[in-house]
Amino acid sequence: MRFRPCIDLHDGKVKQIVGSTLGEEPSSLRTNFSSPHPPSFYADLYRRDNLRGGHVIMLGPGNEAAAMEALNAWPGGLQLGGGITSANAGIWLERGASHVIVTSWIFHDGQVDMGRLEELALLVGKNRLVLDLSCRRRENGYYVVTDRWQRFTSLRLNAESLARLGAYCDEFLVHAVDVEGTCTGLDERLLHLLADTTPVPTTYAGGIATMADMALVQKVGAGRIDATVGSALDIFGGTGITYRELVAFHEQHA
Repeated sequence: MRFRPCIDLHDGKVKQIVGSTLGEEPSSLRTNFSSPHPPSFYADLYRRDNLRGGHVIMLGPGNEAAAMEALNAWPGGLQLGGGITSANAGIWLERGASHVIVTSWIFHDGQVDMGRLEELALLVGKNRLVLDLSCRRRENGYYVVTDRWQRFTSLRLNAESLARLGAYCDEFLVHAVDVEGTCTGLDERLLHLLADTTPVPTTYAGGIATMADMALVQKVGAGRIDATVGSALDIFGGTGITYRELVAFHEQHA
């Protein structure tokens, strides 16, 4: 198991935001933290501790310069997501992203567009593509949400759908949107689902509040599920987990 760090960008700044409020009016957006440091500060920190495979996420427009700053600080060390399409995926790889992360572009009217997915996998290579399958729960399961996590798709996460999509990508990134940014504890039911069904390396994100949550990911995932931590982390203004604790945990379990 690895700790996968993050750099979430909103309006050109590093922030931690309650994910479920992203599509609302600006006055309703809940921001847990807005950093005084530039993106390069965090990329340099992760590089020094060799925390490869973290993700830079552009939450909406106006974040391209900030994303480039992070990638320039650690070429090849970070993944890049947010608004990725077949038109710009190759550009971001050339700018230094190790992988591109895509969600909304491969969906049409709530359905997976396998033609687009195949196109993107051929364009950038399966080994440089991450699918963001961030999801919310409905009565009968977890469904992928797109468009800043506001629109439900018809894609339910299960062994069959994950096997089908895993044939086209190197990894999955899955935010538990209902608890994202809340520091209320992880979604254990989703964690078990991923641990039991994912065919490719998968990073879980959402709600992690303490090192006990990280230990649970390690136990349930049996080393197959990685995790990222946002609002609970001290470098993002949190009080539940220190960055040094996570680095030590990573060095012990990676």
